[in-house]
Amino acid sequence: MSSTALIRIALGAYFVIFFSYLLGPLVVMSLTAFNSSAFPSVSPWACFTYEWFEVLFNDKSIRQGIYYSVIIGLGTVVLSVSMGLAASIVLTQIWPRLRSTYYTMIIAPILIPGVVLGISTLVFWDRVGDFLGVSEGSLLDLLFHNGIFLTILGQSSFIASYAMLVFVARLQRFDPGLTEAALDLGATHTQAFRKIMLPFMRPAIASAAVLAFLASFENYNTTTFTIVDYKTLTTVLAQKVRLGINPSISSLAFIIIALTIFVALAFEANRRNQARKNAVKEGKASTPKKGFLPPFLRGNPAAIVFVALAFVAIGMVGTAQQYSPESCKIQYQEAKQIEIQRRIQELQQKRKIRDQSGARNGPDIFVTPPPKKVQPEGGSGAFGNVFDPGNLNSDKNN
Repeated sequence: MSSTALIRIALGAYFVIFFSYLLGPLVVMSLTAFNSSAFPSVSPWACFTYEWFEVLFNDKSIRQGIYYSVIIGLGTVVLSVSMGLAASIVLTQIWPRLRSTYYTMIIAPILIPGVVLGISTLVFWDRVGDFLGVSEGSLLDLLFHNGIFLTILGQSSFIASYAMLVFVARLQRFDPGLTEAALDLGATHTQAFRKIMLPFMRPAIASAAVLAFLASFENYNTTTFTIVDYKTLTTVLAQKVRLGINPSISSLAFIIIALTIFVALAFEANRRNQARKNAVKEGKASTPKKGFLPPFLRGNPAAIVFVALAFVAIGMVGTAQQYSPESCKIQYQEAKQIEIQRRIQELQQKRKIRDQSGARNGPDIFVTPPPKKVQPEGGSGAFGNVFDPGNLNSDKNN
């Protein structure tokens, strides 16, 4: 076997191990969402069911957690993207000698633990409210003591740094001469930013917005100290884990994974479709001929997989309306009871054989019995009977 073949085999084994380690827990958790067992498990497999999705949809705390997580995520996106874009532009315009210091100050929140950010945000804005003499129930009180507003501020304090890194990477390919040319032609700074820099930064803005929303949606360390009277999805899940979970959590994970895959496939399919259209416009590719498949599916594996998974999802939803696992559960319980009875009979049989073996052998007459403990004449214990209450009476009689 050649060295090239060995390298390919080694790389294949590495990728299998790597993706198994990376995706294995997600696959296992997704499977537990369809097992009728009361605790998330794959083995032993009981019955295929969709009931945990119904339990999830009927869970009011989960619905409220998702609602507040989305609200906080959108607010964090607006604040983080704005601060990150402003910070990245200032970084490109600042005096070069101060650029490294400014960069360090902007990146510092990423290095601070989320617990510290959450506590400091809560304490700072509480003191600001007290300093301004905010009365209870007023609009400012809702801002300074409302968990949603505090959580947006706390999360944006470090998520803005991630957004800034995305913008800095994009600005490294920006030509400042374009802005200078626009200013020389009479455009204002606002017009130059809106018509030149903002269109150039649009892909980075979209990427930073997605990154900020996901970072906000899954954040726990900072949120748990700033959310106060409300609950996000992460705090609700943490509370459920402490009190005991059921496979409805697995069904939520399955939905999130499925949505992520659908969005990724839709984005990739659209990208490939746009690339094909651009190639046709530039004359680098010919217009596809008519065929059985629609034009957007031809030569686009991502679109084909997306459509296939969409049909699978529609089929699962339709099946869930008709399928009932009750008969399977009854059969599983009967089989479980039979197995329990069989094990009980095996244990009884083993005990009976052991008792019969002991009776057949008879008692062992050659075993020396253990010596009996002899009590001292003065009484029991290390001090004899010196603490006997009757000793006083006997002394008086004497």
